[in-house]
Amino acid sequence: MSEQSFDIVVLGGGSGGYAAALRAVQLGFTVALIEKDKIGGTCLHRGCIPTKALLHSAEVADYSRESAKYGVKTTFDGIDMGAVTAYRQGIVDSKYKGLQGLLKARSITTIAGEGRLTSPTTVQVGDQTITGKNVILATGSYSRSLPGLEIGGRVITSEQALELDYVPKKVAVLGGGVIGVEFASVWKSYGADVTIIEALPHLVPNEDESVSKQLERAFRKRGIEFSLGVRFAGVTQNDDGVVVTLENGKTVEAELLLVAVGRGPVTANLGYEEAGVTIDRGFVITDERLATSVPGVYAVGDIVPGLQLAHRGFQQGIFVAEEIAGLNPIIIEDINIPKVTYCDPEVASIGYSEAKAKEKFGADQVTSYDYNLGGNGKSHIIGTSGSVKVVRVNDGPIVGMHMIGARVGELIGEAQLAVNWEAYPEDIAPLIHAHPTQNEALGEAFLMLAGKPLHSI
Repeated sequence: MSEQSFDIVVLGGGSGGYAAALRAVQLGFTVALIEKDKIGGTCLHRGCIPTKALLHSAEVADYSRESAKYGVKTTFDGIDMGAVTAYRQGIVDSKYKGLQGLLKARSITTIAGEGRLTSPTTVQVGDQTITGKNVILATGSYSRSLPGLEIGGRVITSEQALELDYVPKKVAVLGGGVIGVEFASVWKSYGADVTIIEALPHLVPNEDESVSKQLERAFRKRGIEFSLGVRFAGVTQNDDGVVVTLENGKTVEAELLLVAVGRGPVTANLGYEEAGVTIDRGFVITDERLATSVPGVYAVGDIVPGLQLAHRGFQQGIFVAEEIAGLNPIIIEDINIPKVTYCDPEVASIGYSEAKAKEKFGADQVTSYDYNLGGNGKSHIIGTSGSVKVVRVNDGPIVGMHMIGARVGELIGEAQLAVNWEAYPEDIAPLIHAHPTQNEALGEAFLMLAGKPLHSI
């Protein structure tokens, strides 16, 4: 049995874990990064990066079918899933190689194997005892299911969906959140018939209601079917497909059922509770500075209650490294973390929805403006509809921005700055937005709320 000592031990090499490690060595700490699978975690290997590669190939497929309206003659011969897989995996492999090189260049000790927290300062990996003055828990999440719904056969999660070597003719998707609508969008672009089943009243139910309704209209136009406000009751499967039964008695037949009902925290059997770390429903409970109930032990990413986003985990990893260094980093609340859903059309948001803003600040203290992308030149050129909605406190700052349309995810950077710096529309309205860009849509919304609209009535 061997023993190694470090200033910081990071358990989990996903977005939160490797960010913590990189920032910690910048600050002069020695770091061990423990990962049982591959550095980069779910985001790089089974989540963000590979799914967005699929979505881009789906976008190319749609443009190929519709190229004639842009004056370009093409012949669309279908989807070659072998080539799609090679394209997707090539991107993942390149990013993985780059990340490995970066960690090596920063002299971070990476340890392969499943780690178990055995005390507030030790992690056991096989016959190795890794000791740290501080420990950061960053063990990520897994694809959840529903009670009684077993994964297997034709009932799959997003991980199995990524690995499919064919395009199914018909798919049922259980869950209309981010994962569900993204895969539904891909499969529809690839030529499949898709039905989404969502128990809540709207698709992407965590978004502003106006955005959810626009996405539903867009999906109807694309031919994506969905059942809203009705719960899943059960599923049967055979060699040919599945039959999904809903609580209202209706059924949906498909080749596959994708279970996309969210992700659960990976904390079981890792020694957390035995070491004194407070766990609630599988999540690690921390204070606002990401410290657990055990002094010197911190947690970041999907195991901490709140938004399960790679960039949230990444920022939290940096935060904890700086917190350990005594730099007193700024807390970014979940409400002010940008969100993007990469279906077609894309959805992007940050801050309070109009309804939530009225709850917090008072119904008569909030004003919003919804700018239609039909008036934006670049949106017209690329053939997208949608809108940019800005929510402000009267005579006060912008507290929310909500967008839908092709490529609007690329606009979230300016939206994040506006919300997190508590900018007033009057502050931003004089600034120049290049023409023709979709960014102009944000400028028009700011002008409207500043009381000097040019293209709005």
